[in-house]
Amino acid sequence: MPSANQVPACVDGTIRSGRRFRARLPRRAAGATLAAVVAIGLSACAPDPVSESFLSGDNTGYVAADGAIVEIPEAERGEPVDFSGVTESGEKLGSADLEGQVAVVNFWYAGCAPCRVEAADLESVWQEFEDDGVSFVGINTRDQADTAIAFAEEYDITYPSLIDADTAQAKLAFAEVTPIAATPTTLVLDTQGRVAARIIGPIDGTSILSTLVKDALAESS
Repeated sequence: MPSANQVPACVDGTIRSGRRFRARLPRRAAGATLAAVVAIGLSACAPDPVSESFLSGDNTGYVAADGAIVEIPEAERGEPVDFSGVTESGEKLGSADLEGQVAVVNFWYAGCAPCRVEAADLESVWQEFEDDGVSFVGINTRDQADTAIAFAEEYDITYPSLIDADTAQAKLAFAEVTPIAATPTTLVLDTQGRVAARIIGPIDGTSILSTLVKDALAESS
């Protein structure tokens, strides 16, 4: 089985790299894997067979993201992201609820093996910054509420997720200002609701995401 820092992202579309300011995750797009992905049109990773192949160490159906960690200078950030949706518990949640806060937004679904690998690390960073004016929001792109709830219970996730499978409303709102090309993708939003940083693929421990959150908090101090 690959180590955590070698876990590639599940491709939902074309991987596009941005301006690189920090370390890059390793590139693992082997020829056979790439051929398999092209054969299915880069449309998505099938949750069950692909996850099983990842867990067995084959990595079939996954491609490492290119330029996986991007931090965007304040002067180059786009417009604030206006998004909303309903959480797994049936509550409405959106950008208006995060106003004035640094926010971490994680795109995931339960059948995504890298999402399971990074779950504990995301929760750990959330616990670290929960009392510092930072919010965490998941955006589940494939599952219904009962599946998301079961995932949260299994992995002890305490922050909410929007259930976006039926409408893709939240994902489209973010896609207007930043590439959402792979699952998982994690975004850090500044206090104005603009995308300040992007991690394509699993967060690979807690240190990088913690640093990005600290950077965003320092801007508002």
